[in-house]
Amino acid sequence: MIPRVHKRGSRTIGLLHYLYGPGTHEEHTDPHLVAAWDSLAPDPGRDAEATLKELQQLLDQPVDALPSGRRPDQHVWHLSVRAAPEDPVLTDEQWGDIARRMVAATGIAAGDDPAACRWAAVRHAEDHIHIIATTVREDGRKPRLHNDAARSQAEARLIEADYGLRRLNPGDKTAAQRPTSAERHKAERTGRTRTAREELRETVRRAVAGAANDTEFFDRLGASGLLVVRRVAPSGDLLGYKVALPEDRNKDGEPIFYAGAKLAPDLSLPRIRQRYGREGASEEATVSRGPHSGAEWPGPSQARRSATGAVWTALLVIDQDDDGAAAAQIADAGEVLDALAKTSAAHTRRELSDAAFAFERASRSHIRAERQQDRALRQAARDLVRGGPALGRGEDGAGTAMVIDMLFFLVITAAAWHAKKGHAQQAAAAQQAAEYLRAAYRNAAVAPLGVLRERGHRLAPPLQRRYGSAIREAVPDLAQRLLDEAGWPALAATLAEAEAAGHEVVPLLAEAASRRELDTAESMSDVLVWRLRRLADLPAAAGTSHRPGDVKTSTIRSQRASVPGQDGHKRDRPTSGR
Repeated sequence: MIPRVHKRGSRTIGLLHYLYGPGTHEEHTDPHLVAAWDSLAPDPGRDAEATLKELQQLLDQPVDALPSGRRPDQHVWHLSVRAAPEDPVLTDEQWGDIARRMVAATGIAAGDDPAACRWAAVRHAEDHIHIIATTVREDGRKPRLHNDAARSQAEARLIEADYGLRRLNPGDKTAAQRPTSAERHKAERTGRTRTAREELRETVRRAVAGAANDTEFFDRLGASGLLVVRRVAPSGDLLGYKVALPEDRNKDGEPIFYAGAKLAPDLSLPRIRQRYGREGASEEATVSRGPHSGAEWPGPSQARRSATGAVWTALLVIDQDDDGAAAAQIADAGEVLDALAKTSAAHTRRELSDAAFAFERASRSHIRAERQQDRALRQAARDLVRGGPALGRGEDGAGTAMVIDMLFFLVITAAAWHAKKGHAQQAAAAQQAAEYLRAAYRNAAVAPLGVLRERGHRLAPPLQRRYGSAIREAVPDLAQRLLDEAGWPALAATLAEAEAAGHEVVPLLAEAASRRELDTAESMSDVLVWRLRRLADLPAAAGTSHRPGDVKTSTIRSQRASVPGQDGHKRDRPTSGR
């Protein structure tokens, strides 16, 4: 259940006309009262003799009774309360009870206060009500409405429990603004799955991913097809921006623009500039700090391999219990997801886009991100975008599976970190993103693992037995399960490649197994394949090659990451459960 305290108004009759009217797009049906300060209050929706003017005059009586100098200009208080889509349809009596609880909780009208404010609850749809009140009590005093939005949210959590409705997680005011009812109805009417606000937020986030400066950011916005207006000071300094979808127009045919800060708190221009490293960094200065320049940007496969190493490093940073550094890594993980979704092949694009869309909520909290040590992930996002779209096969297809595998661990780690900090909405969003990543991984991994399994089946029986013995020596407790899995041939083929590259198989296996517990994985062999290929610096896909040194695994081989549990103690990070 979602309550929303709206901006206060000055015209009671104006809001009543909207509540009892057809709506901006004919979406209102059967407007009527479900509760009011007085059980005899007129209902213009169900009583043919009652008028909106009559109801307005009764609501405004305490305001009009004050001397003109004491009347508040913005005296109209407005709260909407919406049920979740999966909730059952509530009766008028239930909505009336909810309205009475809300006006009591917010300070408008406690049940036992005869001098409380006047109010009325109007229902014009199955899933929500609107409460209108005037903010002058019967005794002429002002109500205590401090923190009314937070109090309405707290009461909503109690109502959800009492009515058996969907339990929403408490927020912390860092979420992006929700689409309005009018925006949702417009999206439905025009056949869109997302509102214009949501589409714009996703497009702007992808333009930000890895951007080095204002020039690159605005070039990407323009290339995306959005209408962009920059806000410029008289001095010529750029102050902000707003964007619109070309086809999203108001009744006068004008584009409907949204400022960056209205899309999400971290999409205002000042917040975006914080990601660059320093405000207003020039293209030349920014590019010169990175490892690439000009035509030396990596291709899709190299970018994915580099991103895998950057994500692993981010996991180690989060484990160090530095909240500011962890918040920065989690925020930048959102950029990597956006960049990967933007450049993904068709068979993973939808799931990766959904993962990036879900993780957006997990990328922000009240813990300030310390940006000094978070350049690796932003560079990874930049490389992914500059590297271009992946074909979804060969080395870049296998590289996609590898980086998704590691991103899954990072997203699960972010969920655990947020849960430890009490960030319920962010933790839930990260868990949802992890499920999308699980689906994306399955789509990405099927082809490269299939090739490896074929190679494993073709290994000579003596080699298969030797690698089986190596498994029993390196991980005796898990050996039989590994050998029984359908993915065992792919693991054997990877061991053969590692051995051919000069690695000792048993120590390499032991190190790979020690990096994460494996018991909960659906396919331990699949997890070990990617770990071994990273550790041994093998190409992501069998039979391909990559430039040496793209992923510097030697510096992290001896480090083992763990994730903080709910009690704050370190534990081995869970596997993907794939």
